[in-house]
Amino acid sequence: MSGDRLSARFAACASEGRAALVTFVTAGDPDLATSAGILAALPGAGADIIELGMPFTDPMADGPAIQRGNLRSLGGGTTLKALLAMVRDFRATDDATPIVLMGYFNPILAFGPERFAAEAKAAGIDGCIVVDLPPEEAAELTPALAAHGLHLVRLATPTTDAQRLPAVLNGASGFLYYVAVAGVTGANSAAAADIAAAVARLKAATPLPIAVGFGVRTPDQAAAIAAHADAVVVGSAIVDAIGDAAEARANDIPARVAAQVAALAQAVRTARKEQAA
Repeated sequence: MSGDRLSARFAACASEGRAALVTFVTAGDPDLATSAGILAALPGAGADIIELGMPFTDPMADGPAIQRGNLRSLGGGTTLKALLAMVRDFRATDDATPIVLMGYFNPILAFGPERFAAEAKAAGIDGCIVVDLPPEEAAELTPALAAHGLHLVRLATPTTDAQRLPAVLNGASGFLYYVAVAGVTGANSAAAADIAAAVARLKAATPLPIAVGFGVRTPDQAAAIAAHADAVVVGSAIVDAIGDAAEARANDIPARVAAQVAALAQAVRTARKEQAA
């Protein structure tokens, strides 16, 4: 899918000699209006790609932070239809920043895979990460995504060996998401040396950009990964900050998130220069 937003953004970051910053937030967290404000603030703060979580009642791959974000979102009445409407509004002022939906297959199945793909594309979505849909079980969704020009981003883990990797890569597009730790989101970070070795192994197997996430919380951690990977994914730390601000009844949540993301973006954008120095 040359010429699409994801390809263009990765190419732009590569031309600048840096990794991309991918930020994850749950749609509708802590409420739809605030979530729309957060979404609008992310690109200006330095987010190169946005992962937008589809709220679900049983987010089995996610740790406590994103679980709570899902509950806040669902408690406020967020639906997949409302999520897509929010993205359509975002696209009225930003047609460049890639947005990838991340979540679980159940909401997509309930919505209808063909309807989902068509409406997601029309809203301005660029791809999907469906964490509980392994390659062997993806036939209900992949034709619809392909028909509408949506990327299917696959996940590799520390236990994805050489025998398993070809199945993961078959049909994958956009980028490959490397889950750096065995466990749920927000878990402990992997060692930088382990990540460097894993990225090198994956790059030998695919031309897709390699994004690394799970357990990345601080600018220093993001910088350590950005020295090796094509992209760094930060999610739980941002969702935690949203939850803390919501609990404190703060009225400036988008600004708080923007400041947090700006610090992460600065670390990611300078990581390779500092490594070279």
